[in-house]
Amino acid sequence: MKWQHVADNWSAFYEAIIDRWPDLDEADLDEIDGDQRAFLKLISTTESVEMEEAKAELREWLMGEIPADVVMDEMHDNRSIMNSSKYVPEGEDEYDDDARFGDDDETDGD
Repeated sequence: MKWQHVADNWSAFYEAIIDRWPDLDEADLDEIDGDQRAFLKLISTTESVEMEEAKAELREWLMGEIPADVVMDEMHDNRSIMNSSKYVPEGEDEYDDDARFGDDDETDGD
């Protein structure tokens, strides 16, 4: 994952951040509000490590997958839905035809 994705969905990442760095708390994360430098400083201070080690820990964490609870976050979902509208041609109703996706409840005439 990229830092920009973390910063854009900052509060959705709280649980994943605290899982990785359990000594951090949400109040500190609220103050940082996605600022990478402030986050690195917080890691360095809280974990009592040098800034280079904090950077290495963050790089390693960013190499992982986006946590499922972040992907399923309501703010993230709404943004994804809004962004997906660019793939629906103007004047087309995205609900008109679901043949590409199948329909378990399909009946004749649908």
